[in-house]
Amino acid sequence: MKAIRNNIPNAITSMNLLFGSMACIAAFSCYDTVCGGLQGYQLAFLLIALSAVADFFDGLVARLLHAVSGIGKELDSLADLISFGLAPAMVLYNMMVGYGEGHWALVALLLPVFGALRLARFNVDTNQATTFTGLPIPANAIFWIGFTDWYYQHDCPVWIVVLLIVVLSLLMVCPLRMFSLKMHNLSSLKQNWAQYLQIVATVAFVVLLGLPGLAAAIALYVLLSIIKREK
Repeated sequence: MKAIRNNIPNAITSMNLLFGSMACIAAFSCYDTVCGGLQGYQLAFLLIALSAVADFFDGLVARLLHAVSGIGKELDSLADLISFGLAPAMVLYNMMVGYGEGHWALVALLLPVFGALRLARFNVDTNQATTFTGLPIPANAIFWIGFTDWYYQHDCPVWIVVLLIVVLSLLMVCPLRMFSLKMHNLSSLKQNWAQYLQIVATVAFVVLLGLPGLAAAIALYVLLSIIKREK
């Protein structure tokens, strides 16, 4: 019975990995209608979102069941690499190929490479409980969901896309300290001003811009982390 209980969080983490793998498959039908009227890239977005839900609940369930383990931590990172590193990269890759940017599209593979470096460092760093060093890989996925939805609808010079790939890749491994949205003292506006502003702005961006607002929200997150660090 104890063995079953201890593996419940790992089963949820495995769902994260499964959804992320399915998102990679959906990405290769980027422009086709594949399921319920959704195009491949939209289905990939949905599957990445389901991965994020599983990623949230595996840690929560592990803490509730007192089933936190080293294996669970490693499995979580492996799943995150697929769901939030490789999957959005495959959506972007296939969109770039669809726009005739076949060779440049390979640059999208930097995202899972640097995402792996980010996760490996996170696993051995004990100082990332309330703040993060570098852009968290789920934030990377959120940015690319927003950007690729915008990219699908607009003509964008390839150099801008390549530049964004390089910037996001470097942000994941840079030494910039980035704040967590977890707030231990909800009543302290002075302490949590960046978190409150981030939440309100993200809602506003999505309401006004739709999914592309997610990219703007992550850009704001980076900016606020820089400002918060300087204070």
